[in-house]
Formats: sequence, structure tokens, C-alpha cells
Amino acid sequence: MPNRRRGEISAVLDGTPRVLVLTLGALAELEAAFGADDLMALAERFGRGRLSARDAARIIAAGLNGAGAEVSVEEVERMRADGGAAGFARMVADLLAATFGGEEAPASPPAPQPA
Repeated sequence: MPNRRRGEISAVLDGTPRVLVLTLGALAELEAAFGADDLMALAERFGRGRLSARDAARIIAAGLNGAGAEVSVEEVERMRADGGAAGFARMVADLLAATFGGEEAPASPPAPQPA
């Protein structure tokens, strides 16, 4: 079972449940693939919200490899996801949110203030 606090998400690819996580090594792989100088540049690129299908395949491959699979970008390009292209887009958005903190933890109630 994936642990979102560790940046893990679950996804179904080709009918098989999988775990994806962007480890530091996976992020370094993406920095090289996208020509980003650092993590901030990578996050800014993803934050623009415009990714190609090839970008999505790279991100998914990195997430699968970060979780221990040995998958090439070309293999990911041949995979199927529930919902087709929209399913892949949701998967990428979910993985990036889990990695870069796009989903906030529930806020705790404010502490009582002294009178």
C-alpha cells in the first residue's frame, strides 16, 4: 500500500496495480531529461501545467523506477491507463502533488491564546 507521506501513489497500468514514487534518484533522472539545473527549476517546469505526452511518459517511468521497477520510457509509452490520456494526466498530477507537496495535510486547530 502506498504511503503518500513518502510521496508514493498508486496507479493501475495495463490492468496491474503499481506504486510510483519520485525518489531523489528519479528526480535527478528527470532533471537530466528536462535539462533542469536544480529541483526548483524542475518544480517550476511542472508547475506551468503544460506537459507533453513524452513528458508524462518520462515522469511515469521515473516514478515506476523510483518504486523499484525497471521500466523504460518506451515501455511506458505502450502502457494503458484507465481513462486513457486523461487517466495518465491525473496520474502525473497526483505523483507531482505527492512529491512537491501540492496536497496540503489537514490543518490542526489553532492553539489557545493566553488571555
